[in-house]
Amino acid sequence: MTTAPQSSDVGGRTSALVETRSIDYVPDDERHGKVSHQGPFWFVGNFQPFTLAVGFVGPSLGLSLWWTIVAGLAGIAFGTLFMAFHATQGPVLGLPQMIQSRAQFGYRGVLLPLVGTLFTFVGFNVVDVVIIKSGLQSIFGWNPVVVAVVITVIAALVAIFGHDLLHKTFRILFWVSLPLWVVLTCGVLLGGVTGSAATTGGFTFVAFLVQFSVAASYNITYAPYVSDYSRYLPRDTKPSSIISSVFIGASASPAWLIPLGAWMATYLGASDALAGINETGNDVVSYLGSVLAIVSALVLVATMGLNAYSGMLTVVTAIDSLKSVKPTRQLRVVTIVVLAVAWLVMSLLLTNATSALNTTLLIMLYLLSPWTAVNLTDYFFVRRGHYAIADLFTPSGIYGAWSWRGLIAFTAGVLAEIPFVDLPFFVGPAAKAMGEVDIAFIIGLLVSGVVYIALTRSLDVSDELAMIESHPQLADPASVEDIAETIAEEEQ
Repeated sequence: MTTAPQSSDVGGRTSALVETRSIDYVPDDERHGKVSHQGPFWFVGNFQPFTLAVGFVGPSLGLSLWWTIVAGLAGIAFGTLFMAFHATQGPVLGLPQMIQSRAQFGYRGVLLPLVGTLFTFVGFNVVDVVIIKSGLQSIFGWNPVVVAVVITVIAALVAIFGHDLLHKTFRILFWVSLPLWVVLTCGVLLGGVTGSAATTGGFTFVAFLVQFSVAASYNITYAPYVSDYSRYLPRDTKPSSIISSVFIGASASPAWLIPLGAWMATYLGASDALAGINETGNDVVSYLGSVLAIVSALVLVATMGLNAYSGMLTVVTAIDSLKSVKPTRQLRVVTIVVLAVAWLVMSLLLTNATSALNTTLLIMLYLLSPWTAVNLTDYFFVRRGHYAIADLFTPSGIYGAWSWRGLIAFTAGVLAEIPFVDLPFFVGPAAKAMGEVDIAFIIGLLVSGVVYIALTRSLDVSDELAMIESHPQLADPASVEDIAETIAEEEQ
């Protein structure tokens, strides 16, 4: 059973400004978040070289600039829709995303989707480090190993300080980077950059769908993050407000940078995001590219901190699902350090960032599409946002240790995807028959969603609601920690 560390300071903060909360509930008196911060937060989360590199995918497959833009924008809009709806769960429940998933998969059963989410967090950081170290080496000649170590340490420190520092860092970087990108973009639009028409490209359905899938996966893979950064919002936050704020913020920056990346790949032959920023910016204004490359790298480092923070929540949730732990500050720090060492070692062994980007995003998409389908279906259509929060912290609660409905739906979605996947090391038979067109993530979404709805037809949610109403302490935020402590003592 999990208990929450006590803190007399707002937001789970201490005099050292290191957040104490991790997988535990955020009480009302610590809810200091603002909806107005969500849009800029997610805007900056995507306002970085990784997003620019997403625009390289279409041209690298022979897709024209305009078809790349169409596929990229369509994919971003599709993926962000799922991501934004997850944001509503944070204010209502005051919990990290994957703790809430115990309602669909069970206290221990949540380990299955946790594998996919942990792969996402670590995978993003591995590719991020490769992008930064290779880019700064090509621009400034900096030692890639030293760069990798330094940015890993910075990202880990930001994650260790936690929620509030992440939000503050992103707000600062928003105002620093925005004018630089505006100047660069205006230079491109006004013809201030001389392109060589490296490739004109055309249209193929396979290339279009790959670009769409990579763009869609980019924000769908943010889905396990969103509640982690909205759980400090007041419980009475309007769903429409946070959905629109997250959607606009998370989709606006990719809608800006993916077309810009596609232009760089098409007319400059860019294959390295930071190098492309440097070359384009310096053509517009002397040293603009160099300054923007460094600022963009810093934004990417901050995003690595975000990945590390949510990765820590995932690991602690997994450990707690196997053996009850107290989510202390020490556990947070140790977990983040271990994750940092893991992604640093893997990034030093990896050299091809573009190939890694495509493959990593697709695998993330295959694993997370079934999860997001189950989670959103349960939240909006089955239980409609009503959960016994205290029962999410015990295997003997109403959600059980293993929730067979969620596990079967998730597994069915993943298995249904296999014939449709198109990866460098494996192409499914259905994908081959369709000319290597990859629609696996769409299949996973549909199959998991439909299967979960079918299986929950036999679930009498009214019994759960009646129990919550008759035992209000189960859902009463003020009593969650006391209940947790009591159950923990009983288990011992």
